[in-house]
Amino acid sequence: MDPVSRVAAFSLLVNLSLVGIKLALSYVSGSLALQADAVHSLVDVFGSTALILGIFISGRKSKSFPYGLYKVENLVAVIISLLLFLTAYEIAREALVGASSAVPYSGWVLVAVAGIVPVPLLFGTYEMRVGERYSSPSLMADGRQFRADVLTEMVVFAAVAGQFFGLPLDRVAAAIIAVLIIKAGWEILVSGMKVLLDASIDPSTLKKIQDVIEARPEVSAVEELTGRNSGRYLFVEAKVAFRVADLTRAHQASQRIERDIREAVPNVDRVLIHFEPRPKTHLRYVVALADLDGKVSSHFGESPYFALVDFNLEEGRVEGQTILANPYKDMEKGKGLKVSGFLLSKKPDVVVAGESLEGKGPGYALAEAGVETVKTDAETLQNVVEGMGGDRRTENNFNGSARPLGDELP
Repeated sequence: MDPVSRVAAFSLLVNLSLVGIKLALSYVSGSLALQADAVHSLVDVFGSTALILGIFISGRKSKSFPYGLYKVENLVAVIISLLLFLTAYEIAREALVGASSAVPYSGWVLVAVAGIVPVPLLFGTYEMRVGERYSSPSLMADGRQFRADVLTEMVVFAAVAGQFFGLPLDRVAAAIIAVLIIKAGWEILVSGMKVLLDASIDPSTLKKIQDVIEARPEVSAVEELTGRNSGRYLFVEAKVAFRVADLTRAHQASQRIERDIREAVPNVDRVLIHFEPRPKTHLRYVVALADLDGKVSSHFGESPYFALVDFNLEEGRVEGQTILANPYKDMEKGKGLKVSGFLLSKKPDVVVAGESLEGKGPGYALAEAGVETVKTDAETLQNVVEGMGGDRRTENNFNGSARPLGDELP
C-alpha cells in the first residue's frame, strides 16, 4: 500500500475510534456538544471512506479518460466540504430547538474529553505533512479538517467542564462548533472547485517552470506558458521560440526541457511543448579575443576575453557591445567545454574564433544548442564586424576596439 493510501486508512480508523468514544461519553453525560461532535466525527468516517475510494480511483487511466482520473481526489474534497455543511446544519438545529438531556457525571468523563483534544491536532498535522509530500489534495483536505477539529474539541471540553461545574455552556458550544465547521468546509470547497474548474497553477510554480525553460540555451523566448492542477498532478503547456531551426534538434530540446521541468517541479504528469519558429531580427555574435585592443584569438578555450556584439539585421547596424572575461582560461583540462557552457548562458547565435571548432567538444556543444561556429582569418574585432554585412554596420554603436560599451568588465 502506498503512503497516501495508508494514511487515508489510518484516517478512517481514527475517525471510527473518535465516534465510538464520543458517543459513549455523550451517553454518559447527556452533553449536546458531545453528541454534535460525535455526529461530526461520523460524517468524517464517510469522508475518510470517500477519501480512500477517491485515491484508489484517481490513479486509474483508460481509453475513456486518457488524462487519468486525478480530479476524483478534488471531487472527494468537495464532497467532504458538503458533508461538513450538513454537519453544521444538524448541530445548529439541535442547539436552537433540541431538548436538553444533560445529566450529572463523574470527573473521569472530563478527563476523557480532555484526552481527546490533542488527537486531531497530532494526526491532522501528520496527515497534512504526508499530503504535502505526495501532493495529495484530498489528504491535505482531510488533514485540515482534523486540525480544524482541535478548536471543536476545545469548545466541547469547555462545554463539558461548564456542565460539570453547573454552567449552561452546552448550547453555546454547539453553535460555535457549527460556525467552525462551516469555515473549514468553505476553505476545502474553494480549494477543490478551483481545480475542478481548471484554475491555473499558482504563480510561483509557473514562474519556476518558466525559469527552467528560459535557462536552456536553445530557447529564444517563452511565448506562452499555462498549467493546471489535476488531483495531485500538474499538466504544463508551453509555446516556446527556439534558436534551433532543425525539427530534430527542436524535438531533442523539447525533451531536455521536459526532463528539467520534472526534476525541478514534483508530480508533473505531462509537459507539452509547442515549437514556435521566430524570424530572426537580431543576431548575437561572440568573438574570441586575445586582448582588449580587439585582436582575435587563435585559441577558443584559452581566449582571455570574449566580445558580445548585438547586430540588428533589419537596420544593418551594431546595437551594442559587451566584453566578458573568460573565467576558465587557466583550467588545465576541459576548459573548451566549460567556456562553451559559459557562452551558451549568454544566448549567442554565432561564435567566431581564430580556430575551427568543427569536430571538437565545444563545437558539438554549441551546435547542439543551435549556435553556428565560424573560423575567421580576420585579425581584429573591427574586421569581424565589418564582415557582418553592408557599410552601415560600422555606425556609431561600434567603436572599432574591444573597450566595453555595455556592461563593464568584471
